[in-house]
Amino acid sequence: MTFTHLISDCDGVLIDSEAVALQALADFLVPIAGDRDRLIELIRPRLGLKLEALVLGVCAELRLPEPSVADLAVMRGAVEGECDRKAQSVPGVRGALQAIALPKAVASNSRLLRVQGLLERTNLISLFAGGLYTADMAGRPKPDPAVYLTAAAGMGAATGNCVVIEDSVTGVHAAVAAGTTVLGFAGGPHSPADQAERLRAAGAAQVFASMEELPGLVERLRSARH
Repeated sequence: MTFTHLISDCDGVLIDSEAVALQALADFLVPIAGDRDRLIELIRPRLGLKLEALVLGVCAELRLPEPSVADLAVMRGAVEGECDRKAQSVPGVRGALQAIALPKAVASNSRLLRVQGLLERTNLISLFAGGLYTADMAGRPKPDPAVYLTAAAGMGAATGNCVVIEDSVTGVHAAVAAGTTVLGFAGGPHSPADQAERLRAAGAAQVFASMEELPGLVERLRSARH
């Protein structure tokens, strides 16, 4: 048994978008919730969830009325639009992935067309010959393992032979439940100070803070399997 495939989350791992989403969500909710610092404190650990689940969780904690389906759709459009306008690849991710000689795929909670567009605009899409797999394809979002099971099946890989890169507790839970080995990325500007500990507690085998570390981590995992 060895690691034969790599699967990566998109937002926060490939695309430096979660910090933008954090601020955009806070901007949108401040008029109804008030305290911006408290909002950011509640939003930050929920990054990685579908936007609807994130917003409903924040509203429940603040005892605010649930937004309507229409309001959630407007919020999603505003946040995704802001993220897409400011989309950049995570520093060092292209070189790190190019240095890893494994077939690669993406598994994301975002919609397929959005993921495809972001990877095209940041010139990363050519790295993922294994395909793009999203929650709308799998039928259930993370933390359900469906999107990782779909990605592994799409590449013809056993989940136990897949290395996953995730930056959120939600994503780590999904990948662990699918039977993969997870490397947690805690180097994004959106990550809270205790993110490394949170990712380990969720089940990440290793945690790293810079993409420069990633090829060596994958190689060590592969060597340990032989």
